[in-house]
Amino acid sequence: MIDILRKRRSIRIYKEKEIDPDTIDKLKEAALRSPSSRGINPWRFFFVADKAKLARLSEAKEHGSAFLKDAGLGVVVCADERQSDVWIEDCSIASIIMQLAGQEVGLGSCWVQIRNRLHKDGQTSEDYVRNILDLPGNVRVESIISFGYPDEKKPPVPKEQLEFDKIVCVD
Repeated sequence: MIDILRKRRSIRIYKEKEIDPDTIDKLKEAALRSPSSRGINPWRFFFVADKAKLARLSEAKEHGSAFLKDAGLGVVVCADERQSDVWIEDCSIASIIMQLAGQEVGLGSCWVQIRNRLHKDGQTSEDYVRNILDLPGNVRVESIISFGYPDEKKPPVPKEQLEFDKIVCVD
């Protein structure tokens, strides 16, 4: 696991290559195996491979989502907020679990924060995505995770650059 963490970087440039169904199935399984508070599993995952929909989702924010249009897959991570008071945490855990699973199978990925972000003209990013996917009001959107075969290479962050001063050992 530590090797996956060392290699994982936010990848925003993807090869024009379709992600095979078996690989997508692994991402689905990873999402559904994600831990959830009290086993409630309030999350919902929308797997979007349609290029037209990815292009629309790439406009969810004024900055930081444009690369979605070139991704092989976007996973919109949502939850029914009526089911759990910690849906944000559950969705966040599922998002990173999928990113790590993607890294393991040779995919690059990048988190697109949607909750608490703005689209334009005062519309929230969340409402924008909700309209594209026709989501009911009780389904909240946390993030979109882009996936694709990397067309950029980023070296691991050197261990010497890790902020070990942010760790406090308490006896």
